[in-house]
Amino acid sequence: MAGTMQAYRILEWGRPPEVVDVPIPEPGPGEVVVRVAGCGLCHSDLGMMQMPREVCESLGWQVPFTLGHETAGWVAALGAGVTSCAEGDPVAVVSPSSCGECSYCIRGQDNCCPKGLAGRGYGRDGGLAEFVRVSSPRGLIRLSGLDPRTAGTLTDAGATAFHGVRRVVPRITPGGVVVVIGAGGLGSFALQYLRHLTTAQVVVIDTDATRRAVAMELGAHNAIAQIGASTAETIRAMSAGGLGADAVLDFVGTDSTIAAGIAATRAGGAFALIGAAGGKLDAAWFDALPKDGEIFTFQGSTISDAHDVIRLAEAGAIRNDVETYTFDQVGQAYRDLEAGGLRGRAVVVLDDR
Repeated sequence: MAGTMQAYRILEWGRPPEVVDVPIPEPGPGEVVVRVAGCGLCHSDLGMMQMPREVCESLGWQVPFTLGHETAGWVAALGAGVTSCAEGDPVAVVSPSSCGECSYCIRGQDNCCPKGLAGRGYGRDGGLAEFVRVSSPRGLIRLSGLDPRTAGTLTDAGATAFHGVRRVVPRITPGGVVVVIGAGGLGSFALQYLRHLTTAQVVVIDTDATRRAVAMELGAHNAIAQIGASTAETIRAMSAGGLGADAVLDFVGTDSTIAAGIAATRAGGAFALIGAAGGKLDAAWFDALPKDGEIFTFQGSTISDAHDVIRLAEAGAIRNDVETYTFDQVGQAYRDLEAGGLRGRAVVVLDDR
């Protein structure tokens, strides 16, 4: 596999990414090289392009590196000792990085792995290239019927949303109300999981009319255009006995969405903060927090989450909406992502076989 390939890389902090030629990676012992079919783009990529150098370096990131952490393709080369997959196998690449050896990984909480701050597409070479190296076969999920060109979005957007839904399901009562704040890539997956796993009435809140329309297509029962001081009252009016939402999943994470989401959560309910907009809650705990409720925040998902999402997609239980771009359109794809208005996840197709 000697030779060079094109890759979309951050070369210096504070400098826009560029397409450059780099050596094709070779697998070391226990490693696998995947020929990339498609790579999804994420809002976090846009954040990486603008993050201060000191923040990136505190996470263990080093430049240059190739962007892209929603990757799928075909096994292209095996390192010594790898027997769990074969060349040509269609695979999705698990998005979050983890060591596989620490106490968190052993317990299946690999999303909490302390070595996961740097990984493929965030501080190390990711999938916006013709080939990507995977450090261990545990980071691969074999595909059975899914198109590798578009399956990569399931490993991050799909799996992260699933992790949040899995956490709140025990708090959801039969026929209760669940609120999804933000109906973009993650929120649209979450509402599908909620419809599949619960009997709850799913209410979506999003200021974008296109996203609200797509949410209704995907099975949301209600779609609200604004969020603010009256949101909690609106949600309570929809719930039995006016108690409020069994669960609120906030995929935005501003001051206003956090405040409104927690206010809308009933006693004994759950509020999950997934959005990374940097918001905070400034209120007295006794007045602001739901009695005996669960409030948690997280980024990412587990390997188990990703496997379950792939299986759901293969069974036809969820829809994976994407808008595709060629590799020479990667800059435009990021501009479209930043501008908003996409009906699905942006995916750059690198191998259209």
